[in-house]
Amino acid sequence: MTYHSPSTGLGVRAVLFDVFGTVVDWRSGIAAAGAAFADSHGLALDPPAFADTWRGLHQPAMQRVRSGARPFVSLDVLHRENLDQALRAHGIDPGSFPAGELDALARAWHFLPPWPDSAAGIAAIKRGYVVGPLSNGNTSLLLDMAKAAGLDWDLILGSDLSRAYKPDPGAYRWPAAVLGLEPGQVMLAAAHDGDLASAREAGLATAFIARPLEHGPGAVGPSAPAGDWDLAGTSITEIADRLA
Repeated sequence: MTYHSPSTGLGVRAVLFDVFGTVVDWRSGIAAAGAAFADSHGLALDPPAFADTWRGLHQPAMQRVRSGARPFVSLDVLHRENLDQALRAHGIDPGSFPAGELDALARAWHFLPPWPDSAAGIAAIKRGYVVGPLSNGNTSLLLDMAKAAGLDWDLILGSDLSRAYKPDPGAYRWPAAVLGLEPGQVMLAAAHDGDLASAREAGLATAFIARPLEHGPGAVGPSAPAGDWDLAGTSITEIADRLA
């Protein structure tokens, strides 16, 4: 099977996925990890708010790498650094805990729960296309996540290999080069219009997957795309059907 992208004019050979928010539910996973940590130490913590704070530190931290203000470091390193800031923002002194416990909490990003349609949808797409993540996550993080969540990727190319964070154009084009494909033969599937816009600018085909509950029931996100992406659906399984 081959889907021909209207935007690139090429047949799609690989479908690569944004991960955080698109394939896995980062907010509920990090809130659960934060709640378990707080309970074990008798701390007062709003777990969903803590998850939002921690996640909100990601882009500024990655921007320092993209801008050249600091050398490339993995997302694991940024997660661990940002954890201290997130705890302080919630009135908790990270210096009060053994470093090993904080390291373990930071690894919660490796074991986030998938959305209900993710594993089945990826497996269906895999029958006709190369599938893998196109994520700012590092390889070891994405490998742990795949094993825990049952994500049957063909390959895992983390940002520690490309040494580029989205939306740097190189982050989108590098996987295509590794696969021996033109950028237009690769489709990015993502729940975020900004990610898809950057992928299109880099020459990739695009598919929007609605995840209105990514930020929780109190902040319902878009259920329809803001751009004219090649494909759009409410689940990965729906995108699989459209690609068949």
